[in-house]
Amino acid sequence: MAKEKSKLTNSEKLRGNMEKGLEEKNGLEEKNGLEEKKCLEEKNSLMEKNGIEDVEIIISKSLKIGVLASAIVILIGFLMFLITGCSGYAGSAYPTALAEIFKGLVLLKPYAIILTGLFILILTPVFRVGVSVIVFLKEKDYLYVGITILVFVILIISFLLGKVE
Repeated sequence: MAKEKSKLTNSEKLRGNMEKGLEEKNGLEEKNGLEEKKCLEEKNSLMEKNGIEDVEIIISKSLKIGVLASAIVILIGFLMFLITGCSGYAGSAYPTALAEIFKGLVLLKPYAIILTGLFILILTPVFRVGVSVIVFLKEKDYLYVGITILVFVILIISFLLGKVE
């Protein structure tokens, strides 16, 4: 009888150890699952940050390109004005319509070149908004696509309704 008790005790001990091992295994699996989930969340967060940084880089590059292009064109016009000593227009007559400015640009009139540089400078933020629409479409951020398109339309309407006096 003492042997049977010790056998039961040993089998109970064995069963207890097996249950304890299963509990530890389940605990480790649960812990690993939480760690994997946390790792995936961190990875997604980093991807979002990289996406936002990519958008900011694209937008900043488009602004830099616009400002540099404008500065170069204005500088060329200014240098031509200094070298020739004339604006390319007689008296106090200067172009105010885009068609007149582009005609003067084709004829390489210094004042028209300077105005073209200023026009590029004015269009730079509009171009930035257009680039933002494309970038947000790429990112599949449709809320910002809608907002940015609205801003773009408002800018275009303001240019069309604006007057030069």
